[in-house]
Amino acid sequence: MNSMPHILIVDDDADITELLGDYLASFNFEAHAAGDGAQMWEQLERHPIDLVVLDVMLPGVDGLQLSRQIRQHSAIPVIMLTARCNTFDRIIGLENGADDYISKPFEPRELVARIHTVLRRAMQPQGSGAALFHSDVVHFDGWVLHREDRTLVSPAGLTVALSNAEFRLLSTFLQTPRKLFSRDQLLEQARGRAMDVFDRSIDLLVSRLRQKLSVNTDTPSMIKTVHGAGYLFNVQSVQGRAAWRN
Repeated sequence: MNSMPHILIVDDDADITELLGDYLASFNFEAHAAGDGAQMWEQLERHPIDLVVLDVMLPGVDGLQLSRQIRQHSAIPVIMLTARCNTFDRIIGLENGADDYISKPFEPRELVARIHTVLRRAMQPQGSGAALFHSDVVHFDGWVLHREDRTLVSPAGLTVALSNAEFRLLSTFLQTPRKLFSRDQLLEQARGRAMDVFDRSIDLLVSRLRQKLSVNTDTPSMIKTVHGAGYLFNVQSVQGRAAWRN
């Protein structure tokens, strides 16, 4: 990452991008602005962007589609700006590759804190668990996770597609199998920040992943619910090979 992180603000309100740009500069960020998707790609080509702050409501291609396109080509972190904050919209943001989101209206200082958190996560050193996380093929209890195309192959040979959110959740479980994760810990891993304890989005994601891991198999669910504590990924063997990078 650059010594002075480069932040790209994508919003069609020029006043917002100017104000945020000036504010971020006071925290030693180099801010760049774009008003739509075309300008965003131009800025990404022109500057070594470390993180994108992306509004959902944009002219032409909306922020959700742009987030998905960024994730298809790059691992650059994305923080979504949205006026909607219900559980369904949060899951949609996750599934389209966002690392975090912040609801409008917001305090600029909160955005700065979120940026620092997401950038710290992007810079975390990689130990043995992270090395497995970056294997292009991971084997666990007869299943095979292909990271590059984000698909699962069941023990019976059935291919199961994963959303971005389901892929992140499964990858988190596979890094430390048989570890008990609280709901907040899983949200921190999947989203880049802890959420309100009343937020149920992680339960919905776990339910979706559990259902996919139960396809064409009579074995008990690998994802165990520990009531009052969280979730545990109960597998016996996890092996990865051939490190894969974005």
